Amino acid sequence: MEQRTPAPLVEKIMTQFARLTGLSPTSTVPRRYLWTDAFAVCNFLGLYQETGDRKFKDLALRLVDQVHSVLGRHRRDDYRTGWISGLDEEEGKLHPTQGGLRIGKQLKERSPGDPINERLEWDRDGQYYHYLAKWMHALNRVTKVTGDFTYNRWAIELARTAHAKFVYAPSSGSQKRMYWKMSIDLSYPLVPTMGLHDPLDGLVTYSQLHATAAETPEQSTADLEAEIADVTDLCKGKSWATDDPLGIGSLLSDAFRVAQLIVKGYFAGTGLLGDLVDASLVGLEAFAKEDSLDLSANYRLAFRELGLSIGLGALDRLPALIERNAPPFVKEHALRVRINALKNYEALKDVIDKFWLQDWNQEAQSWIAHRDINMVMLATSLSPDGYLRL
Repeated sequence: MEQRTPAPLVEKIMTQFARLTGLSPTSTVPRRYLWTDAFAVCNFLGLYQETGDRKFKDLALRLVDQVHSVLGRHRRDDYRTGWISGLDEEEGKLHPTQGGLRIGKQLKERSPGDPINERLEWDRDGQYYHYLAKWMHALNRVTKVTGDFTYNRWAIELARTAHAKFVYAPSSGSQKRMYWKMSIDLSYPLVPTMGLHDPLDGLVTYSQLHATAAETPEQSTADLEAEIADVTDLCKGKSWATDDPLGIGSLLSDAFRVAQLIVKGYFAGTGLLGDLVDASLVGLEAFAKEDSLDLSANYRLAFRELGLSIGLGALDRLPALIERNAPPFVKEHALRVRINALKNYEALKDVIDKFWLQDWNQEAQSWIAHRDINMVMLATSLSPDGYLRL
């Protein structure tokens, strides 16, 4: 049963986030971080849809502009200036995602000749593929809510740029791979290994953008067929299972997104949906055995657990979606059985949300150190439709 959270609680969290990060009132040096801001855009859109209050739509659009003007440009402490795409000022405003978008990390990126320091790399700037995919999703949600296809076009331009730079063939004739992290200007890899779910992020997100673009004749040439073919090949034979709560939540959210795309006529059959359900079940079984939710707040990372909670919110909505749109799923009895097995873990959502809503847990250093992302993902978990609905 879907449980709705009163808008005032989510509004309170998101209003505080806007104030703390320099969105509203506007700061001359706002604090922008791509992953957090992608969820925040979706949260503001969700509040707008739930309340009808235009101020939330305005905050979403203002945040998009601020992200592009901050993370689409070189850092303030960089000798380089202007758009990271290299476009001039006016062209950059028209195509703000054409050079990708910085992560927004505190430290400058590693130079090509510098040795890798794994600890420092987590705090260094650059570009993450999975963060870019989250921003593509957020831009697409703006189009779906406002009807303005400019945002879908920007998302597709970002997809093409990211795909061209992150996806590569190690040698002639070998299967392509993806870099996990690249430099700000996308000229060299910072972390050459491939993220576990990056090809999956690409496949689901590209398909979502493609489906939206097909809704208007003006976007009919903005297809991603070649990129979709690439990531489809990258996904072949991959195992998506993980015991990381954020990763499990991502799989569950993707399962709901894939089911929505199946209803729209994308994805032939339910094979990918079944794979995501199976991987989620393996992950939840492993996570439940760890008993990590019994630890104190100082030994837990809220945003990772809240990622799982958001995914469990998607799971809560999945059976109803299937029942309302029976034809694509009518012969999928085995899939329904596996989804029902997942529902044995739904109670974890309430445990996670209640824990991180407690004031004393938000006073822990583990919360304070990641306050922005924790706040936004808590708000998403409490009211996930702005993020989950395509």
